[in-house]
Amino acid sequence: MTFEEFKKSVHEAPATALVNLSGALMALWHDSRGDWEAAHRAAQEDLSKDGSWVHAYLHRKEGDEGNAGYWYRRAGRPFPDTDLKAEWEQISRSLLTQGHPG
Repeated sequence: MTFEEFKKSVHEAPATALVNLSGALMALWHDSRGDWEAAHRAAQEDLSKDGSWVHAYLHRKEGDEGNAGYWYRRAGRPFPDTDLKAEWEQISRSLLTQGHPG
C-alpha cells in the first residue's frame, strides 16, 4: 500500500477492509479518523518498536510529554521537533516503506 492509498483509505475504507495492516498502521489509521481510543488500543497491542513509536506519537498528541518520552525511548526514537501532522506522515511513510502488510 502506498502512502497515498493509506491516506485515502482513512476517508473511504471501513476498518474491516484493512485487516492486513500492522497494529502500528491501524493505530495511525484510527488516529487520522479522530478515534484516539481505538488508535491507542491498536498501538498498545503492537509490541514492536513501531508500535512504541506510534504509542509515543499518540501520547504526544494527547499532551502527555512524559509518557510520550518513555515510548519514544522504547522505540529508539528521539523526541520530535516537528508538528503532529508532519510526524503522522513521517511515521506512516516509514512504516509503509518498511514492507509492513497492507
